[in-house]
Amino acid sequence: MRTMLAALLGIALVAAAAPAFAHVVEVTTAVSLADVDDQETLTAAIHAAVNEAIEGTVAFKPTLVALTRANVIGERLYVRLLMADAEGEEMLRDLVTDGPSAGPDDDAAPTQRTKSQGPI
Repeated sequence: MRTMLAALLGIALVAAAAPAFAHVVEVTTAVSLADVDDQETLTAAIHAAVNEAIEGTVAFKPTLVALTRANVIGERLYVRLLMADAEGEEMLRDLVTDGPSAGPDDDAAPTQRTKSQGPI
């Protein structure tokens, strides 16, 4: 009887918990640099590539679009974008404030250390 009661309680807890539907996507797109003559042309090409990535890649309306990395390889500019909806944006904000600090392999900026934390 106890086992059945515990199982029913576990099922009730699982059924009552609603998952968060947060969407977070990282997309890489590229821009050809062969036709870029000035800053305005480059900016317009990047905007067009970002809009194309939003329309053709994700099935949600992003509220956050962040450039996370840009590399030039040959005649192409490769741009990495982080896209999130409102719930995903809130989740990322919580991860930044509550999450662990960046490790040596992360792309995040280094954190400052105080004297009380000791040598690096």
